[in-house]
Amino acid sequence: MAHSSSSRTVIFAALGGNLLVAATKFGAAFLTGSASMLSEAIHSLIDTGNQGLLLVGMRRATRPATAMHPFGYGLELYFWTFVVALLIFGLGAGVSLYEGIIHIIHPQPVAHVLVNYAVLVASIVFEGSVWLLALRAFRKEGKGRRGWVEAVQMSKDPTVFTVLFEDTAALGGLAVALVGNILSEVLDMPVLDGVASIIIACILAVTATFLARESQSLLTGEGVAPEVLAALRRMALAAQGVERLNEIRSMHFGPRDVLVVISLDFRNDLTAGQVEIVVSALEHQIKQTYPEVTRVFIEAQDSRAQPTSRASTAATGGAPTP
Repeated sequence: MAHSSSSRTVIFAALGGNLLVAATKFGAAFLTGSASMLSEAIHSLIDTGNQGLLLVGMRRATRPATAMHPFGYGLELYFWTFVVALLIFGLGAGVSLYEGIIHIIHPQPVAHVLVNYAVLVASIVFEGSVWLLALRAFRKEGKGRRGWVEAVQMSKDPTVFTVLFEDTAALGGLAVALVGNILSEVLDMPVLDGVASIIIACILAVTATFLARESQSLLTGEGVAPEVLAALRRMALAAQGVERLNEIRSMHFGPRDVLVVISLDFRNDLTAGQVEIVVSALEHQIKQTYPEVTRVFIEAQDSRAQPTSRASTAATGGAPTP
């Protein structure tokens, strides 16, 4: 399974940047004693590890098929994306929540607040540049005219939208930390620094929940988009000698690794040789139209051998009943 160069570029940019930003934030948090800055430092450190895990997933997903894994290891990318979501929730949100509660119970004035301001503003500038890079890659990968949520739900490449949502959460967290530090200083209410940390925890928890939900859906076997399924159905029905489409199923093993299985009822007057020609032509047409379809299995089967519920559901282009 190949991955686009834009995906790797986005991940490497985020990895290098987050590592430097995390080190800077930890230094500022140690110097100032700010809870929100410490939460942001932990957030950046976790993001750095997350990008590393995405790269691990991309590398492991390209391993060739074996006897034990005849369809390859493409699903590993979805597994590691799910792990990333769990880390954001468990470590990022959990630690930020803990630090926020501690600083609300025992509020302490932030020392050297100008250091926090400088680090936060610089981090916003950098995170914003990586966010724009991830956004361009996301649009290039097929956002099109879809809404944001729909585009993520339809996307089969979690690497780009994971980095995009991580950076979106990072920008939100930085803005909250900056406002929290300013209000804490101006109003002389150190407790607001702890409140900002708790808000950051909520941002991370929401982001992690959304990413986990999308990763889980991909990991458990998503099919192709409805419009692609409809196009495959039209191709199958238009093939010479096809009387009925019994069933069509698909599954993503990776962003560009799709399995398609089709059951067709051919005219009875076709010879076995003629059926083979039609099947070969249909397979070639599908792969040429949709290069991400790497495997096509076409079965010739009498429609009377198909259970009614499966045949009727497949005829509408939906998922057949097991």
